[in-house]
Amino acid sequence: MFVDPSQRLTPEQEKAIYDQHENDPGDQGYRRFLSRIAEPMDERLGSNQQGLDFGCGPGPALAQMMRERGHNVDLYDLYYYPHSEVLQKQYDFVMATEVIEHLYQPDEVWQQWLSLLKLGAYLGLMTKLVKDVEAFSTWHYKNDQTHVLFFSRATFEYLAERDSLDLEFIGNDVILLRKSKHEST
Repeated sequence: MFVDPSQRLTPEQEKAIYDQHENDPGDQGYRRFLSRIAEPMDERLGSNQQGLDFGCGPGPALAQMMRERGHNVDLYDLYYYPHSEVLQKQYDFVMATEVIEHLYQPDEVWQQWLSLLKLGAYLGLMTKLVKDVEAFSTWHYKNDQTHVLFFSRATFEYLAERDSLDLEFIGNDVILLRKSKHEST
């Protein structure tokens, strides 16, 4: 499901909304929220892995949390850390929390994420998932003007199969995908 492109915000309107977010790396409640993806990701990684926090926002709390666990983490955010050189590297893990629902070019970004992953690397996503059409009508998540795409478990199952990724759902909103350790032939 997606929002009609004519209903999307301008980049200036979108950034003005993001500027109001309070994603302080020192906020313990926010860290608890992010730990739902940080902990399972860290459990799957070796030590001192190289990662990317894609869409980190102005206060890259997730990157800080992964650094505290001994990993090196680069930052990328369209508005706050628009350093395209980090998108030319490959990583042991890429994390995008509360990002995928904001993408105007989802397939392009999805392919970009896959190209950023080394063989055997992980892509960690966090987003609320659509349960069914009936529940969608009263779902609060769709009311955020910056949310333009909505995904279901079936969407990620399809993408994982299409792109030969291992898939794991953790809780209601964490999706871990792993790129094969072997080149596909």
